Amino acid sequence: MSTNLSRRRFMVMTGGAAAAMTLGGLPQAASAAETAPTGFGAGTTGGGSATPVTVSTLSAFAAAVEGDAAKVVRVSGLITLSGQVDIGSNTTVLGVGSSSGFTGGGLRIIEATNVIVRNLNISKPLAPADGITVQESTRVWIDHNAFSADRDHDKDYYDGLLDINHASDYVTVSWNTFRDHFKGSLVGHSDNNGDEDTGHLRVTYHHNQFNNVYSRIPSLRFGTGHFYNNHVVGADTACHSRMGAQLLVENNVFASTKVAVTTNRSSDIDGYAVLRGNDLGGAATEISQVGSFTTPPYSYTAEAASTVAASVAAGAGAGRI
Repeated sequence: MSTNLSRRRFMVMTGGAAAAMTLGGLPQAASAAETAPTGFGAGTTGGGSATPVTVSTLSAFAAAVEGDAAKVVRVSGLITLSGQVDIGSNTTVLGVGSSSGFTGGGLRIIEATNVIVRNLNISKPLAPADGITVQESTRVWIDHNAFSADRDHDKDYYDGLLDINHASDYVTVSWNTFRDHFKGSLVGHSDNNGDEDTGHLRVTYHHNQFNNVYSRIPSLRFGTGHFYNNHVVGADTACHSRMGAQLLVENNVFASTKVAVTTNRSSDIDGYAVLRGNDLGGAATEISQVGSFTTPPYSYTAEAASTVAASVAAGAGAGRI
């Protein structure tokens, strides 16, 4: 993961939402819940009604997402990356069909605002690139993507699937799949970044599936997180609140998981957590400090944990909008 804050068009080159969208040339009706984000990222509109541009090469994509004018960029096919491509403000990036996206690297949303990323396959982001990095950015919606790698290599061979850091704020992560990876989603990159991060890093995760992801589901420092209606299978350590972070863990399902929630690992300062309505599936919890974040400042509907696995299986990932 790069911590260089200089703005660049892209790091390395090798090779909003409307009521109805066109994916793969076919009109796809979407429910109200899928046409706009809920949670902390509510109000994100991306490129809005800008005329879509379809790209199928890295050079065309990098040029299309540059700058802060309103734009909707449709990615057709699987594009190989080395490093990350920077995404400008007021942008919607939308995969065409069920198999478009990026492999080998990822996307970076840096010093930007009002960005939507939907319906992409993002796989095997070789370190130091994350699948998606959100850095010094606000109003971001990451929705209906499929993130994946493998666990055949050392844990540092790939970087994070989705990392949110450097005082980013008002982010919603919804209806994505994360699979076969060591380091899922890190919010707040360092224990030493409290001066920048405190008061920011407000993130909502809902209706995501984490399958065979070892840890960081998510790992949250300093910020405020709402983790609800997610399905976690095969984790060693799932939700991790540290460095004074406040995490509300609500109506989720954990299966074949050792530790569902912890507040007291890996950092000198513990975090806070509130748990309610979860199906822990026999997983342990390590709550050293009960949090004060119990009422998110937005409207949402949390379904009962008993229906979460079926809902997420039917709706999460690329090709589902």
